[in-house]
Amino acid sequence: MTADNASPATGISLAGKRVLVTGGSSGIGRAIALAAARAGADVAICYRANEAGATAVAEQVRGTGRRVAILRADVGRQEELDRLAATVRDAFGGVDAWINNAGADVLTGGGAALSRLEKLDLLLRVDLRGTMLACWTAAELMAGQPGGGVIINMSWDRVLQGLPGENPELFSAVKGGILGFSRSLARSLAPAIRVNVLGPGWIDTAFGQGAPDQFRARVAEQIPLGRWGTPEDVAGAAIYLASDQARYVTGQIIMVNGGDVM
Repeated sequence: MTADNASPATGISLAGKRVLVTGGSSGIGRAIALAAARAGADVAICYRANEAGATAVAEQVRGTGRRVAILRADVGRQEELDRLAATVRDAFGGVDAWINNAGADVLTGGGAALSRLEKLDLLLRVDLRGTMLACWTAAELMAGQPGGGVIINMSWDRVLQGLPGENPELFSAVKGGILGFSRSLARSLAPAIRVNVLGPGWIDTAFGQGAPDQFRARVAEQIPLGRWGTPEDVAGAAIYLASDQARYVTGQIIMVNGGDVM
């Protein structure tokens, strides 16, 4: 393994692999896309609204010498996912790792002002329905490939422990659904396709960056490793699961949370 085909952050190679990341224009998705490219993969960046962000990430991927495709799709719409799959097949010939990172933001911006029912409907459509539809689409795309493929879904560490509050209740229901679905899907698609889940905890993305200092400090104090996580921390786990080093891992959740939930 050389520096040219291994991620500096993980030391894991994805050389020769083709990786698709939904929600790849910012935050955790951006970090995963860049880590995959640095590990030697060609990367398809899927976005819904943030074209400028996707374009910026694509330029950084090109800077690593890897091929890149920018694809727009609303993951809650099957016809758009079908077009996404056809486009990535034309661009790369297929996909080896499909990472479902896209999710609705109901914590910041306009999403925070939505009613409880509006938040629920949005999370169900984008996070749960979108993940399920995307998984079935990815499985069909990977079905005829030598070596199958890998699907990675995004849940939440607190689905295993709970957290009080209206927003956590919504996230627990939706992200818990993703976890349960993924475990059944892993059995359905084995042995050709592996399905695993990431469970991020307190990660320093838009919500964390906009939170009051006192709240940030209180959260950090409760985490055994003493800090908020970074998008790159989550990306490291994603690269491992996408790699051949995880070839005997399926139906599992990796908690990327500094030990906050064990």
